[in-house]
Amino acid sequence: MNTVIKNFSELSTEEIYNILKLRSEVFVVEQNCVYQDIDEKDQKATHLFIEKNNEIIAYTRIFKKGDYYEENPSIGRVVVSKKERGKNLGKEIMLNSIEFIKKEMEGRKIELSAQKYLDKFYKDLDFYSEGEDYLEDGIPHQRMFYDLV
Repeated sequence: MNTVIKNFSELSTEEIYNILKLRSEVFVVEQNCVYQDIDEKDQKATHLFIEKNNEIIAYTRIFKKGDYYEENPSIGRVVVSKKERGKNLGKEIMLNSIEFIKKEMEGRKIELSAQKYLDKFYKDLDFYSEGEDYLEDGIPHQRMFYDLV
């Protein structure tokens, strides 16, 4: 397995295709959620993914402060291929994303919009929730934070 970190302009056509394929497989098909995944934010993001046999099996996109949330860097589109779950890849990719933000970005907190059913997963990584739960694309979500300082 290989962990890769690239800006949008550095991604190959095949990498972009495989990222969008994985996101669609999980967020649209598996979760049965019709939404606009291609949101014109990928161009601003840093893309962190894990490859195995030239296949992207886990992925996050990372934004610096001001590119997604005004006051904090953020992590989004956290996804692990269904056939690779149960191997701690979600934890691994999140820890790599947190470490990247700590080294490369400024901010006091990491902010994300987490699906509510993943509450324990994020809390085990030291995220905490703030505010009311809300629906995003018909799925219960919560705003979560990770203190960088």
